[in-house]
Amino acid sequence: MSADTAVPARKAPAPVRPSGYSVVRAGRRTGFLLHRRAACVAAVLAALLAAVCVVSLCVGESFVAPAEVVKVVFGRPSPDELVVGTLRLPRLVVGLLVGAAFGVAGALIQTVARNPLASPDIIGISQGASALTVGAMTFGVTSYTVLPYLSVLGGIAAAALVYVFAWRGGLHATRFVLIGIGFAIALRSVTTLFLTKGDYLVAQQAQIWMTGSLNGRGWDEAAPIGWALLVLLPAVLWAARAQRTVSMDDDTATALGVRLGRVRLGLVAVGVVLASVATGTAGPVDFVALLAPQIARRATRTAQIPLLSSALLGAVVVVLGDLLARRLFSPTELPVGVLTAAVGAPYLIWLIIRGHRGRTGGNA
Repeated sequence: MSADTAVPARKAPAPVRPSGYSVVRAGRRTGFLLHRRAACVAAVLAALLAAVCVVSLCVGESFVAPAEVVKVVFGRPSPDELVVGTLRLPRLVVGLLVGAAFGVAGALIQTVARNPLASPDIIGISQGASALTVGAMTFGVTSYTVLPYLSVLGGIAAAALVYVFAWRGGLHATRFVLIGIGFAIALRSVTTLFLTKGDYLVAQQAQIWMTGSLNGRGWDEAAPIGWALLVLLPAVLWAARAQRTVSMDDDTATALGVRLGRVRLGLVAVGVVLASVATGTAGPVDFVALLAPQIARRATRTAQIPLLSSALLGAVVVVLGDLLARRLFSPTELPVGVLTAAVGAPYLIWLIIRGHRGRTGGNA
């Protein structure tokens, strides 16, 4: 072989990456995209909520310019201070707080039960709060400073009964929902009994409250739920972290040292108190706790229900529903629960049909 004949050099073999490298990288990218999508959804919902709030403050028996609304909100002098600051703003604040509380409560209870039907107004929690509140109203207790506390007691008592009867060496999702539905029916019958035995005017007032209404709500009603949510904020932040462990498989969570029984009980307790406080403030506004978490989960496409998006979406549903209830049949003001029920009932039927098709492989 001559010296001029060059032997082609072999290329160095490419480094072999670990077999799971691409999977891990893809998983990280997917997780980043999901978190980014969740943040984007929350930002869009926050912008939508701000727009709905401005429209709600502007629109009424008399239209108020957005510039005047901004002045009133920021405490500047305005000729519309009475209309906006005294009549519309406290009602809006109550709607925001009630919707956010229902949204988070539904998300926590659905996470524990692993069932989209497990919302406070389906499994008896709202009915327990309503039964004790209506019973108190029947016997002459009509102060809105007392009724929210009675609602909390009624909701906690109903949830405790459902939890005890559903516990059989663990909390089974289907049993939890079915027993909750049974208690909801029984407690609704108790509420009807109170209505028939009470004074006619009190029964009429209680019937409007049971529909779920923001009519006549002011700062006296906004203050208790505002303080309650502020006190519960650390518990909600803990619940947001605890959700991750409850969303895991039971064997995996137990292997990681998670005490599932205690964590689930804590999440249910936070959700029950939130739902009961909201019920005591505005009545059982139906289907908000059912709609908000499921729509938020589908929008973010996450494995666990996002609490922030659920809270924002719950607030949007209540505020927008109250706006439509005020203006669709003006000058008559409908309770906001009428609008949420009109939207939520078909959605509930769709969830049941979808779940049945999923179990039967698509054959109805």
